[in-house]
Amino acid sequence: MARLSIRIDLAPDIRIGPGKVQLLEMVAEHGSISAAGRALGMSYRRAWMLIEEMNSGFGQPVVESQIGGKAGGGARLSALGTDLVAHYRAIEQAAERVASPFLARIAPAVRRET
Repeated sequence: MARLSIRIDLAPDIRIGPGKVQLLEMVAEHGSISAAGRALGMSYRRAWMLIEEMNSGFGQPVVESQIGGKAGGGARLSALGTDLVAHYRAIEQAAERVASPFLARIAPAVRRET
């Protein structure tokens, strides 16, 4: 079945799409950038770079890091990060509802390997 993938270009160098949103969701779930990266099969460096890109692009953190101590460090979504994920998922759901009849008509035309 055809599936819609949304990428939102907010400015020339500021984009948000399914990969970054999933990374943010994993940070929220795991409480750590490195654990979020591992969950997605992504290196810590790549995960950190994507988060830094979002943090600087929005002018305020979407992910807030906590310095390690006895219990170790961690990371959590800021209020902006939480809103960003929620709004992206709402846009995605609305687009899926609108696009599904069109995708259903296009999908049968795709050549399938046998």
